[in-house]
Amino acid sequence: MLGLKLPTDPRWVNIVEKNIEDILTDHAFCEQKATSTAISLIVSFPEYTDLVQEMVALVKEEISHFKMVHDIIIKRGWTLGRDRRDDYVVQLLKFFPKGGSRTTQLVNRLLYAALIEARSCERFRLLSEELQDKELAEFYRKLMVSEANHYTMFLGFARQYGNKEEVNRKWQQLLDYESKIMANLGKSETIHG
Repeated sequence: MLGLKLPTDPRWVNIVEKNIEDILTDHAFCEQKATSTAISLIVSFPEYTDLVQEMVALVKEEISHFKMVHDIIIKRGWTLGRDRRDDYVVQLLKFFPKGGSRTTQLVNRLLYAALIEARSCERFRLLSEELQDKELAEFYRKLMVSEANHYTMFLGFARQYGNKEEVNRKWQQLLDYESKIMANLGKSETIHG
């Protein structure tokens, strides 16, 4: 369903299980960044009323996910750690050229967001199926559904605002590019790394 070209190696869950506190901190910051992305789309493209409406709803949902993760951290007697560089995102951004028309910039940002949500969904599915910690496994199963909805929403908006054939071609190129990034990741206790 997600179209990802390279699935996550299931052994990544073994790394996560040894570093639950770190993965939760990373996850919390991913939710915060998703909130910021939605706000940024509102600020940058206010004339797209239907997008703005969806982004307002997304801001509320993503910040509630941040709180849910933060609550788990607190419940387990930990504190939120520091944010770290997300090498996945840094590499993914290199796919998109700078500049272009406003429409091109919007479509690129929507495709970028769609792919991050798709990969998060795939990772959350893996966590929901493989984690020995049943509380966290159930938590990630619920979030997996949200991520799938976000992925389809962003991709749908990209196809709505851009030329559908061009968007579909760029999406396939982005999926190919992302698979090369993923070939070198999956070795750390981060949601995307």
